[in-house]
Amino acid sequence: MGLEKEKLDTSIIMDEDEFNRSIEPILSKKGKVYTAAPDRDPNDINAHLKVGFEDVIAEPISSHSFDRVWIGSHAVFELVKFIFYRLLTTLLAVPMAFILGLVFGVLSCIHIWLVMPVIQCFLMLLPSVQVVWRSLTDMFITPLFHSMGKILSSIQVETTEN
Repeated sequence: MGLEKEKLDTSIIMDEDEFNRSIEPILSKKGKVYTAAPDRDPNDINAHLKVGFEDVIAEPISSHSFDRVWIGSHAVFELVKFIFYRLLTTLLAVPMAFILGLVFGVLSCIHIWLVMPVIQCFLMLLPSVQVVWRSLTDMFITPLFHSMGKILSSIQVETTEN
């Protein structure tokens, strides 16, 4: 009931060296320095899967639920999405990685050792095929179409009105 409207964007402009110096004592804990998690999708292949609660469930201004219901449903949505993703990746990640590694390995082998040599053979043969094709078209097809063009060029069409 107005909770959604209270979103504020906050940004702090800080020199990178100053930021690193100011946050260093917070991050170091008993000699361990925590680093940011690596980006596991650097090419942004799965950008379409970045779905948030507001992308799925949106209440128009004319119909709002209670604030606690909205916040609770948001929390349940995020929690269930997180738990099921972790559960399914735990069960399926290793077998799917094995299967996909096998598939891409076979495809790479076929492409490298079969497809590309066949394409290179065709590319080597094509110049001689081109010469034979050109001589065949010059001997048979070109004279045929020249004579048809001469025959059809003598036809005259006149239109008359009734």
